[in-house]
Amino acid sequence: MDLQNKKSWIALGGFCAAVTAAAWFGSRYSPRDTRTRLWYNRLEKPSFTPPKGVYPVVWTSLYALMAVSGWRVWQAESSEERSHALRLWVAQLVSNAEWTRIFFGEHRPLRALLDVAVLETAIVKYIAAASKVDRTAAACFVPYAGWVAFAAVLNAEIVRLNPGARKLFPRARAA
Repeated sequence: MDLQNKKSWIALGGFCAAVTAAAWFGSRYSPRDTRTRLWYNRLEKPSFTPPKGVYPVVWTSLYALMAVSGWRVWQAESSEERSHALRLWVAQLVSNAEWTRIFFGEHRPLRALLDVAVLETAIVKYIAAASKVDRTAAACFVPYAGWVAFAAVLNAEIVRLNPGARKLFPRARAA
């Protein structure tokens, strides 16, 4: 294996590690926590809320596409367009991880709705920037953009249906 090929595989591993870190960060705030699960179960949800088994399948696929997309852009010849696309790639990843912390960790669906709007904007901007560098990399983000748009609608409906969502959080037991 030549040095350039080895660097490329290491870079792919780095992009996979980055999305894994974002997924891990988000998972720390997931409904697996008992109090968060109680809060989430108390929320009124729209009829189009997917079953919970859908999320791991969708997100595993989307995270894989995100890693491949970033890696493909990274592999392109160094340019301002490439650098811009990579900055957007990082920005969307941070926003992605933040949404879970805000929605599930802080129990703030309205604030999470603002974050998901920022996330969708970063994704669309990334697609536009990546398309100037690598069209396949840009195409890898299209399913992600669609899913996040759906998540934004779902989040907005949860906000509408639960104006007092934070009050549904169970209080810690007194010591």
